[in-house]
Amino acid sequence: MTKIAIAELESHIDETVTIGGWVDVRRDHGKLIFMDIRDGRGYVQSVVLPEHAEALEVATTLRSEDVVLIEGKVNKRPERMIKEGQQNGTIELEVLGIEILSKAQELPFDHDADLNLETLLDFRPLTLRRKEIRDIFTLQATIVQAYRWSLIQQGFMEFQAPALVGGDAEGGAEAFKVEYYKDRTAFLATSPQLYKEIMVGAFEKVFTIAKIFRGEKSATTRHLSEITQMDFELGFVKDHTDVMKVLEQVIRDVSKAVTEQHQDIFERFKTTAPAIPEQPFPVYTLAEAQEILSKEFGLTDAIGEPDMEPEHERKICEWALKEHGSDFVFITHFPTAKRGFYTHEDPENPELSYSFDLIHRGLEINSGARRLDNYDKLVAKLESKGLDPKKFHFYLQAFKFGIPPHGGCSTGLERITARMLDLKNVKEATAFPRDINRIDSLLSKEEKSTEAGKGSETEA
Repeated sequence: MTKIAIAELESHIDETVTIGGWVDVRRDHGKLIFMDIRDGRGYVQSVVLPEHAEALEVATTLRSEDVVLIEGKVNKRPERMIKEGQQNGTIELEVLGIEILSKAQELPFDHDADLNLETLLDFRPLTLRRKEIRDIFTLQATIVQAYRWSLIQQGFMEFQAPALVGGDAEGGAEAFKVEYYKDRTAFLATSPQLYKEIMVGAFEKVFTIAKIFRGEKSATTRHLSEITQMDFELGFVKDHTDVMKVLEQVIRDVSKAVTEQHQDIFERFKTTAPAIPEQPFPVYTLAEAQEILSKEFGLTDAIGEPDMEPEHERKICEWALKEHGSDFVFITHFPTAKRGFYTHEDPENPELSYSFDLIHRGLEINSGARRLDNYDKLVAKLESKGLDPKKFHFYLQAFKFGIPPHGGCSTGLERITARMLDLKNVKEATAFPRDINRIDSLLSKEEKSTEAGKGSETEA
């Protein structure tokens, strides 16, 4: 009998089917055994009745995470037992036979235990199987799919950006060194930025979903050392507002997708889908936002600062939601000196740039700008920032031989996921987070393990 997905069971009422999955929970009630079985797409409640003696005998040996094939009959639940709004809430699987494919050892913690973040990450191969964790990455997958599809619909072409570069891609953040061929040092890319711009010279409208790496020694709830960035770049722009229009459409498409597909997830996380206004997203210059923060929230320390502090981002989002019904707000015109060397200044005030951040529920999730497209200006800007133009000769070729006015932006996948679900730490929105303290396991634990191993080897 062909195995079917658990998510498809409601279309097989009164039929005998085979499913494969994991035992999530087993509950014994007198002569009956109930089991919640899950596969990659869903859950179903199953029941083993006394008349199916062989199946009942096997069921008594099962524990959480055992992998099984189950033959069963899909029965419609009595009206009073229906669970509205729940996957397979109208049916129950009557188990006729069980084949154990893989036995699991006893879990190192209770199935429903409330675990802290470090324990969740230490046991990631196990905790990824939890319902709430699966919810996070189910929603995250939809974000990626909707982001990609929105840009394709807007005429963009996807490309694959390199993860190994010959130098720090933006001349700023700490980069991880990699031993390369011929005694050369390469670096893990801190951004696909320069490659996006090169691709504009060939394809005009491009995007990439890339892994990037930042060696900043930051241990905060918003920083990671390995990040997934969703970037796009387009040519023939007037200024940064052309980029913002494309981004707003992407965010609207992403928000619509998660709202339509995952209302149940938002409910389980006790939050709501993003608030999207009918009118365009609110836009404030940095100076305007700082005036609002000072006047409405008494945050006079914000005035004149070159960027927004976390508290400022939270408060301006409160304001945008209250005044505009929007969970998203654009902040523009950051100081040119504080942005990447490739950022175009505002011709009317060169100290300010054609740049922007998009803030969602109190956290910057995207940063973008119009770029410089003049070769001589780029060389001068590199030199003014103490960077050697010779190290950027590969990138600068695109500007010697004609490139249109262009701009783009970069959205942090982990950050937008975390804010949509009101997660406290971006590591919760990362399947396998890398930061200053962890690569899979905590680095401090690995050091102790290595030391213990050396000791045992010496004694032997």
